[in-house]
Amino acid sequence: MHIVTVEFIVEPGRAADFRAAMIDNARASQEREAGCSQFDVCTDVDDPATIFLYEVYDDRAAFEVHLASAHFKSFDRMVKPWIRRKTVRTYLRLDAD
Repeated sequence: MHIVTVEFIVEPGRAADFRAAMIDNARASQEREAGCSQFDVCTDVDDPATIFLYEVYDDRAAFEVHLASAHFKSFDRMVKPWIRRKTVRTYLRLDAD
């Protein structure tokens, strides 16, 4: 399993718009991408401008399919000006078959 975490710090005043767009992107990923098995969108309870993602893909190739998808590219273009900072990390889940 290929795990991706992303932490976004969103520009002031854009958190609600960003969250709505991210939830739509997460839903599209799970509905349209066979290799995406989990896509959690979370927010910091004390700071709504901090958004955290936990994504699970079958493998690296499935994640690449996600990055190439039309819905992701559209989302990425829309939210880019709203992002103050973005930190992406990838992991390999050790207990996966």
